[in-house]
Amino acid sequence: MSKQQANWSPYDNNGGSCVAIAGRDYCVIAADTRMSTGYSILTRDYSKISKLADKAVLASSGFQADIKALQKHLAARHLIYQHQHNKQMSCPAMAQLLSNTLYYKRFFPYYAFNVLGGLDNEGKGCVFTYDAVGSYERVGYSAQGSGSTLIMPFLDNQLKTPSPLLLPAQDAVTPLSELEAVDLVKTVFVSATERDIYTGDKVEIVILNAEGLRREFMDLRKD
Repeated sequence: MSKQQANWSPYDNNGGSCVAIAGRDYCVIAADTRMSTGYSILTRDYSKISKLADKAVLASSGFQADIKALQKHLAARHLIYQHQHNKQMSCPAMAQLLSNTLYYKRFFPYYAFNVLGGLDNEGKGCVFTYDAVGSYERVGYSAQGSGSTLIMPFLDNQLKTPSPLLLPAQDAVTPLSELEAVDLVKTVFVSATERDIYTGDKVEIVILNAEGLRREFMDLRKD
């Protein structure tokens, strides 16, 4: 008789999808609100979006316990920064802090796939996309999570970024207006929900521009 072994993992994948699109003077960050484990839905109303600073918003997919721990750590570091510098952290600075935080934990990583969106020092939209151990890149748009393999080809088709090899270097921001970007985000989520069982219920959309931050919700399939 073969010996049976208990197979315990410190990680789980709670699914869900996150998308961010940067424009000339805005950034749209969106995520669905479904949290799952295996074939069970734990809740249909869980926000995957966290406001880290006035001009930096984080959307994360993966293991939600690790994501909560990561968000708490970043909030504490941001508070220290505010006391030391008497100002809020910029989005590129927050991007570097997030990269350092993830890389520091590389031997027992936060099982979190992040996309950070916001406005840079010039007021332009910026999106930073990450792997689980802190490698990051500034892009015009990105998707993370269980539906990212369905969403990314769609975004590539609509918004293909100019090659980084082109000279002179071109901006990574997308040519869409804010309204067009929000409509595109809604379309990609409706599309991904049809094929990914871990994405659904509702999409939460955060729009960040010079006037501040606003939220929109749209219902998705609930099956």
